[in-house]
Amino acid sequence: MKLATFTAGAGPRPGAVVGDGRRIVDLSGVFPDLLALIEAGAAGRSAAEAVVADPPPGSVVELDAVRLCAPLPRPPQIRDFLCFEEHLRNSFDRAARMTGRTFEIPAVWYEQPIYYKGNRFSVIGPGDDIRWPNYAEVLDYELELACVVGKTGVDITRDDAAGHIFGFTIFNDVSARDAQLREMGGQLGPAKGKDFDTGNIFGPWIVTADEIGDPYDLTMTARVNGEEWSRGHSGAMHHRFEDVIAFVSRSETLHPGEILGSGTVGTGCGLELGRSLSPGDVVELEIDRIGVLRNRIVR
Repeated sequence: MKLATFTAGAGPRPGAVVGDGRRIVDLSGVFPDLLALIEAGAAGRSAAEAVVADPPPGSVVELDAVRLCAPLPRPPQIRDFLCFEEHLRNSFDRAARMTGRTFEIPAVWYEQPIYYKGNRFSVIGPGDDIRWPNYAEVLDYELELACVVGKTGVDITRDDAAGHIFGFTIFNDVSARDAQLREMGGQLGPAKGKDFDTGNIFGPWIVTADEIGDPYDLTMTARVNGEEWSRGHSGAMHHRFEDVIAFVSRSETLHPGEILGSGTVGTGCGLELGRSLSPGDVVELEIDRIGVLRNRIVR
C-alpha cells in the first residue's frame, strides 16, 4: 500500500493511493491520522485494506484534486544515520579541499551506526517550499531513503528487526552547509546546519514494506531544475536498517511512527559534487518503487 496524508481544504487526513497513483481513498472514517493507522499494527493495516477494497461513497478522489502533505507531519522521532561510506568519503574529500585539513573516517563509523536526532517540528511534504534560513549562504539537498518503524520494541535483535519496519519513504535532509561546517568543529552537532523551519522533507507517501520488497535494490536519483545531479543505490548501505534498529533499540524502546533515515547516498548531495543550490531551484528526489519528492527553494 501507498499511504499518504492529504488535504482537500478541510484539514489533513489519511489516505491510500490507488489506481496507479491517480486516486486516493480517504481513510479518515477509520483513522484520525496516519500515525494512528501505524500504531494499530496488523489490525490497522487490515482495516485500511478493507476500506480500499470497498470504499464508501464519496471517499475516492483524484490525486490531482488534493494537496499531499508530509505523510507524518509530526513524527514521534527523527533519527538520521550516516550509512553510506561513499558519501562520507566524498564529503571529507570536499571538506579537505575547502579547509586544507585532512579528514579520515573514524574507526567507530565502521563499528556502529552513527546518527543525530532531527527536529520533528520542522517537517514539510511534497510541493511545499523550502525556506532558505536567514543565517546561511550555502544550502544543499540530501538524497536519503527512510524507514518508518511499525512496531514497539526494545533490545530488538537484527534477525527480528525487519518485522519492526512498517514502510519506507523519501527523505530530503536539507542542510545549511556553511553553518554545519562551522559548528561541527565544536565536536557536537549538527545543530543549526540542520535545524531550521522546512529543513526535514518526507514523502510523497509511505510505501509499506511488503510493496517495496527488497529495500536494498532501489535506484536513487536527484534532479535540480530537471538536470540529474545525483545517482546512487540503496544496496551500498554499509549499515543496513536491520543494523540500525538493533543498535538504537539497545535499552531504548522504539515506537511506531519513528523515522530512521539512511543518510545520504553516495554523490547524493551538492557538497560531494562541488555544486550548490540557488533560490528558485526545484529539487526532485526519486527512489524506485516509492516515487518523486519535489520542492522549490525560496529566499
